[in-house]
Amino acid sequence: MSLVTKYNIPGPRYTSYPTVPYWEEESFTADQWTATLRRSFLESNTREGISIYIHLPFCESLCTFCACHKRITKRHDVENPYIDTVLREWVMYVKLLGDRPRIKELHLGGGTPTFFQPQNLRRLLKGIFTLADIDDHPEFSFEGHPNNTTDQHLQTLYDLGFRRVSFGVQDYDLKVQKTINRIQPFEKVREVTINARKLGFKSISHDLVFGLPHQTWESMKDTIEKTISLKPDRIAFYSYAHVPWVKGVGQRGFDEQDLPAPELKRALYEQGKQLLLDLGYVEIGMDHFSLPTDGLYQSVLDKTIHRNFMGYSSSSTQLMIGLGMSAISDSWYAFAQNDKSVEGYTERVNNGNLPVFRGHVLNGEDLVVRRHILNLMCNLATSWNEKDMQLPEMSAIVERLSEMQLDGLIEIKDNHLLVTEKGRTFARNIAMAFDLRLIRKQPQTRIFSMTI
Repeated sequence: MSLVTKYNIPGPRYTSYPTVPYWEEESFTADQWTATLRRSFLESNTREGISIYIHLPFCESLCTFCACHKRITKRHDVENPYIDTVLREWVMYVKLLGDRPRIKELHLGGGTPTFFQPQNLRRLLKGIFTLADIDDHPEFSFEGHPNNTTDQHLQTLYDLGFRRVSFGVQDYDLKVQKTINRIQPFEKVREVTINARKLGFKSISHDLVFGLPHQTWESMKDTIEKTISLKPDRIAFYSYAHVPWVKGVGQRGFDEQDLPAPELKRALYEQGKQLLLDLGYVEIGMDHFSLPTDGLYQSVLDKTIHRNFMGYSSSSTQLMIGLGMSAISDSWYAFAQNDKSVEGYTERVNNGNLPVFRGHVLNGEDLVVRRHILNLMCNLATSWNEKDMQLPEMSAIVERLSEMQLDGLIEIKDNHLLVTEKGRTFARNIAMAFDLRLIRKQPQTRIFSMTI
């Protein structure tokens, strides 16, 4: 049996721990959330500032591979009312914090942030900045759709301090594009990449996805070669997460028989990875690559790399506030997610309440496990030598890892675990051995995508 066949099982992506299906929602309260929010702010704002994630959910068309929370509309009169609501939510948070926050990181995600007109993005961000100080070395980034990111978008966001942009490419093969309803001409990506670089954006990322319907190595190779010709500073090379039982009709827009078989899907990644490495990119964590000149690579050397709901980041803050529909906030001690519909989110804010509808407060065990899983996903290593990293179940965890050690995926010595180069592919599986909530309560139905 191949390792891909052996370890290709449903498993979390570990953008958080505990993972969302294991949040203790029934005991979570808004008062608990605000208490951890204030605690984290007092502990960290002076030292490192805070992060803000703003979810801008609107898209003009549905991409059938997408698992994000979004609202499909061509009506741009939704922009200003939504911005008004986000700014009212921000005012509530600033009042709760009790002091002026210092913004270290800010990310615009979606949806399609560049659905919004440049002048409206300026109004949103000016409204955020009015109530905060900006760090001396801020990390501001946004997700841009190559087909609608204009020079005015780039100039507006650059003038507001943005220096990093991520362009969603996915795949250049027309058959794949038609199937996932995302027609993405290479010429548009080249144009917007060149324009962003000329303007002064220091880190340009392209997002590629492997495992999409009808993908072959020939089409994947063509996509990677086109991408590399533009020399983006970072490349996210994601595995397509097929979860139609969660995301509904969008991911049922094609026959599952059109998806690459597990062995082919893995080959797409391994061959694609080798091509990226051969051409000068460095593998970062899981499914990410960067040029050695990019800050993400430096963060690996400095061991400051972080992973959260937006993926990998070259720096981290203890407190991240999520604004907008479905956005998730993280105080380190707790998670809180906003209402997942535009209407529900708006109603909660208009009633003077934080729009949080569910969350989880981490207990002592959660915090230790979280640190182990973050270590594995970011640095491909962890240790339980120190007392504050030990768990009563440590011997059982090591036992669960024994077969992976025999398969050459990890090395364990003197209470230290190192993921081998061979084991990178199976980082999610390795992290699952530490996931005590998953171990104690296996899901009765399929809730996670496959790990390979």
